[in-house]
Amino acid sequence: MQQLIDYAAVFAFLIAYFLSGDIFIATAVLMIGVTLQLAAYKLLSKPIGNELKVTFWVSMVLGGLTLIVRDEAFIQWKPTIIYSLFAATLLGSLWFNKVFLLQKLLGKAMELSDANWTRLTYGWSIAFLGCAGLNLWVAKNFSMDVWVTFKFAGLMGLQLLFIVLTVGYLLATGALSDAALEKSDPKDS
Repeated sequence: MQQLIDYAAVFAFLIAYFLSGDIFIATAVLMIGVTLQLAAYKLLSKPIGNELKVTFWVSMVLGGLTLIVRDEAFIQWKPTIIYSLFAATLLGSLWFNKVFLLQKLLGKAMELSDANWTRLTYGWSIAFLGCAGLNLWVAKNFSMDVWVTFKFAGLMGLQLLFIVLTVGYLLATGALSDAALEKSDPKDS
C-alpha cells in the first residue's frame, strides 16, 4: 500500500502527460498528486519522511514557477535539485556531523564497518550527482517526451542499478557475510 502511495504522484504525472501531451497539465497533476500523497500519509497516521517533504516543497516551488512563468525548464530541474539535495545531505551529514545517514536508514537491516558506511555514502552521493547531471543533459538535448520517459524509467532504472551495485559491492567485500546477516536477522529478535 505504501509503495502505491509513494509513486502515485509520479504515475499521475506520467499518465497526465502522455494523455494530454501538455507538460503544464502534467505539472499541475503532479502538484495535486504530491499534496494528496501528504494527505494520505496524514490520514493513515504514517510518518512523513524527509524525502517526501523535500519532494513536496521542490514540486510546489518548481511546479508553481513552471505554471506561472509557463516555462517547462523549471519542472525539468526538479529531479536535478532533489538528487543534488540528497547528495549534499549525505555528504554534509558525514563531513560536518560524522553521521552516516545510510546507516540510520539501513542500520537495522545490516551491520557494516564505518569504512563501508563511508564508501556507501560517497558512492550514493556520486550516484545522486550523476543522476542530477544526467537529468539536465537529457532535458537540454532531447524532446519533452524523451525527458518524461527518462525521468520515470531511466532514473528509476538507475536507482535499481545502484542498489544492485551496492549489494554486489557488499557481497564482494564480505560485508554481507552470513555472520553479519545473522546479527540482523529479524527471526532472532
